[in-house]
Amino acid sequence: MREIRVLLADDYEHWRRCVSSLLLRQPEWKIIGEVSDGLEAVQKTQELKPDLILLDLSLPKLSGVEAANRIRRIAPATKIVFMTAYRDSDAMQTVLRNEAEGYVLKWEVTKNLLPAVEAVLWGGKFVSAELADPPKSGRSFERSH
Repeated sequence: MREIRVLLADDYEHWRRCVSSLLLRQPEWKIIGEVSDGLEAVQKTQELKPDLILLDLSLPKLSGVEAANRIRRIAPATKIVFMTAYRDSDAMQTVLRNEAEGYVLKWEVTKNLLPAVEAVLWGGKFVSAELADPPKSGRSFERSH
């Protein structure tokens, strides 16, 4: 199985540590960098070329949405999963249409992050259970072609 290179972007270091501990349960997933603002996320993406970015929606210097827009231009194959405290279905729909493959609410990370990452790595989309229609355990979507 090939190694999956992950970049974490969140301004709260303790949160990045929690997410790292979840990801490290999967031996093929490697955290190649951690950043605390949107501008760093763009720069590190260009430098490190991750397969996956876990990106907070609300970041200093450059919002997660703007960072994702720039990342799409420089690394179109990189998968993006937003991790956010914003339970906003309009924001979720916008980023899933334009920038990201996944949208995970932070309080659902322990049960939804790993399924979200797996779904997007297989070419699908993922939305936290609270924002998705039933079933309530999270929802994966097939990528439309």
